[in-house]
Amino acid sequence: MNKIAFIGAGNMNRAIIAGLVNNDVEPSNITVSNPSAPKREALANEYGINQTSSNSQAAEHADIVVLGVKPHLITTVCQEIAEVIEIEHKCFISVAAGTTMTQIQAALGENKSVIRAMPNTPSQLGLGVTGAFASEQVTDEQRVAADRLMKATGIVKWLAQESDIDHIIAVSGSGPAYFFLFMEAMASEAERLGFTSAEARTLVQQTALGAAQMVVENDIAIGQLRENVTSKGGTTQAALNAFTEGGLPELVSGAMQAAIARAKEMAAK
Repeated sequence: MNKIAFIGAGNMNRAIIAGLVNNDVEPSNITVSNPSAPKREALANEYGINQTSSNSQAAEHADIVVLGVKPHLITTVCQEIAEVIEIEHKCFISVAAGTTMTQIQAALGENKSVIRAMPNTPSQLGLGVTGAFASEQVTDEQRVAADRLMKATGIVKWLAQESDIDHIIAVSGSGPAYFFLFMEAMASEAERLGFTSAEARTLVQQTALGAAQMVVENDIAIGQLRENVTSKGGTTQAALNAFTEGGLPELVSGAMQAAIARAKEMAAK
């Protein structure tokens, strides 16, 4: 693995760093920069990596630079790095939502190697999904290195066009919150049925975990799995009928389209 600089010490960069170290990447090859000393020092102490307050210092000796700062700071950070050090042969990976390839390359200087990546929060557990789109300047070697880096937190889906990033956001980027909302609703109803808060959470989380694992361990269609546990005229059928009559499929479609629309709005600012 090449030398890697992480600009920013937020949750996503922490997740990637943890995945890399847990997959036997040498900590001395990793540097994190952040203006807040406690955050970067905590990462350095926990994973044995290098740390600095200087973004350009972190990026100077790195082959891959992961931009994990807030979207509104991406342009400033890229310009700062490009003005101070030579970046010709470096590959930049942005994990900031709503910041386009054009915006990043304009800040770095044209014709630089840039990858837009959209991880999701389960990356913190090594169970993430990352959608990735590479600029034409990214070499095969850089793509392989970036692929390995992102696979440290889960699976990677390489995209044919940049606009597909918005679709990944709607499915996987925002997706965990959809399930949290559904689980929250189930847990609330379980409490109304007489279970304690702790009992309701345990029942719901184990049910969700089991259902997800059944999907993982079976190649059959998800719809078939649903049918397999739905007896005609039974309790499950009654519940599913209520979901369908309430417009659940249409609600899910509308919610995902709303996420896509918002992603486009953010990129247009």
